[in-house]
Amino acid sequence: MPKNSKVTQREHSSEHVTESVADLLAHQEPVDYKRSVLNVTGEAWDKQKEGDEDLDAENRPAWNSKLQYILAQIGYSVGLGNVWRFPYLCQKNGGGAYLVPYLVLLIIIGLPLFFLELAVGQRIRRGSIGVWNYICPRLGGIGYASCLVCFFVGLYYNVIIGWSIFYFFKSFQYPLPWSECPIVKNGSVAVVETECERSSATTYFWYRETLDISNSISESGGLNWKMTLCLLVAWSLVGLAMIKGIQSSGKVMYFSSLFPYLVLVCFLVRGLLLRGAVDGIMHMFTPKLDKMLDPQVWREAATQVFFALGLGFGGVIAFSSYNKQDNNCHFDATLVSFINFFTSVLATLVVFAVLGFKANIMNEKCVVENAEKILGYLNTNVLSHDLIPPHVNFSHLTAKDYNEMYRVIMTVKEGHFKELGLDACLLEDELNKSVQGTGLAFIAFTEAMTHFPASPFWSVMFFLMLINLGLGSMIGTMSGITTPIIDTFKVRKEVFTVGCCIFAFVVGLIFVQRSGNYFVTMFDDYSATLPLTVVVILENIAVAWIYGTKKFMQELTEMLGFRPYQFYYYTWKYVSPICMAVLMTASIIQLGVSPPGYSAWIREEAAEKFLFYPTWAMAILISLIILASLPLPLVFILRQFHLVSDGSNALSVTYKKGRMMKDISNLEDNDETRFILSKVPSETPSPMPTHRSYLGPGSNSPMEMSSAPNGRYGSGYLLASTPESEL
Repeated sequence: MPKNSKVTQREHSSEHVTESVADLLAHQEPVDYKRSVLNVTGEAWDKQKEGDEDLDAENRPAWNSKLQYILAQIGYSVGLGNVWRFPYLCQKNGGGAYLVPYLVLLIIIGLPLFFLELAVGQRIRRGSIGVWNYICPRLGGIGYASCLVCFFVGLYYNVIIGWSIFYFFKSFQYPLPWSECPIVKNGSVAVVETECERSSATTYFWYRETLDISNSISESGGLNWKMTLCLLVAWSLVGLAMIKGIQSSGKVMYFSSLFPYLVLVCFLVRGLLLRGAVDGIMHMFTPKLDKMLDPQVWREAATQVFFALGLGFGGVIAFSSYNKQDNNCHFDATLVSFINFFTSVLATLVVFAVLGFKANIMNEKCVVENAEKILGYLNTNVLSHDLIPPHVNFSHLTAKDYNEMYRVIMTVKEGHFKELGLDACLLEDELNKSVQGTGLAFIAFTEAMTHFPASPFWSVMFFLMLINLGLGSMIGTMSGITTPIIDTFKVRKEVFTVGCCIFAFVVGLIFVQRSGNYFVTMFDDYSATLPLTVVVILENIAVAWIYGTKKFMQELTEMLGFRPYQFYYYTWKYVSPICMAVLMTASIIQLGVSPPGYSAWIREEAAEKFLFYPTWAMAILISLIILASLPLPLVFILRQFHLVSDGSNALSVTYKKGRMMKDISNLEDNDETRFILSKVPSETPSPMPTHRSYLGPGSNSPMEMSSAPNGRYGSGYLLASTPESEL
């Protein structure tokens, strides 16, 4: 250093120092900001470790294009729920009126929280574990809880893909195998299978041919080898798509994200040409405005918004962590949120067009069967021919003519009408039959497709669509596990991905035994809902109240180049936490009010029956909720009482060129003195960390100073920009 520099003069002077940091730095030797390190800890600087971290930051994988990233987020958020959950909720909760609470909650809960997850992932460039360890170490359990929930969901979600794979390969034949009941030989007589005759061909194929389901969850029945093989294929597909990280999964997304839209559009065009399709669509969009005042409708709409965007799973954060720092994640959040919404509406149009066609088919079948009964009563003089209107022609009987006959007979034979066993055969009744989930995809929709011309083609397209929808969501779900684990523990990507898939397949064998469908229902109902709601509330609190909404908004302004709307400030700080707390309370009440149970298929009765979970199943159910939530209090306690370190007391800072001077120029006058090195280092006050309240074990207070002769402090002070510290 030059002898006449201000710093050298200070060494030989007792005058009070007032030079600014900028003055001091002006006389320093040129610094390679990219490689320089500010170590304000009590530990030795590990050059090799710093070099590895910097190399890791620079070599972090990135999306090949913005389109690939958007397709990945769309593929993750648009899943099976858009096809078989949203249409059911729309039908159940007031038709077109349901779209109002859904859209309102999407704007005040879904969009802000989705934007929040995109922003923190892009800014910090780490998976969920690293992100929440950085923002608030005491709430670092958020990342681990997200990983556990992703694992639970991935276990059963891939089973559904396995079912779709089974139906996909069964579709390459004509007629479709679920179009007719099988014929069995009873001695020399061929009869229709009793279970199928008492239910329907598609119901029989689903429960008996596909699942070979047992009568209850207590009857294991052993493994279903067909479903075991399909599950192995499903996990193999996921493993191959994930093995190279976003380099492989990103390419898969081009097909898995776009193909479902092609199929939905084709189905919509074909569906609109079917007889009765308009009846289904009109039924769907006819608003029942009184439903909008029902709190249950708003609760279900909030839950659907929450899960439709994949909030809390960690997949959103994982995908956004591979973005460039200057990417406009606000635009991404808005685009993906509304694409998700319009996809749900498109899927609902398709479903109700097809269900309208199916309802007309079923109604006509009902009219024919009941007309035969009336003809029998007329031939046996149970009914008089005078009761039949003169214009009615039994050879070309319409639903309108039958309804007219039905009302006349019901009026005349009022006292003995029930004994006749006649059905009303109303189209509205068929349309009001609510189906969702597997009941919609594997029973109602498959039955409708048997009446399509070229039905195998449409069946192949439909189940290939389900496979791609599921695969896109599974890639996002698995990224919620692999990205944070690989970032945190530096394990090999390929080895961990393969090991994770193998382990998940082995554990997932519980879902492919004959009682496996009941375990799928259990995991779907209880493994994610409550833990994820808690996770998202804590995410919101960590950013808005602990890290600070104003600070977060300032960071976003620097990152995006513009200041986000004040709307986000108030939703993050007040609206979203309150709404999520209300949703969590409602979910807990719902769990308490609704007895834990499942719909079992009783073979002898050929019908579904609601059963309560046995004691051991209740223990599993409760364990799922506790295990998924356990990391939250566990990590908080360990770090609150300094039982483990989060690394904040041994933090090195890598300076990026130009950033340090920018930060210093923004300091207040009385803040500059904190950066001036005094003659006796121990006399200089320790800088307070601006983003961490937890200092790790061994530090009694944030202001505690080291007695080491070199004057290093026991707390880390982040000044510049790294992947770990850019929020």
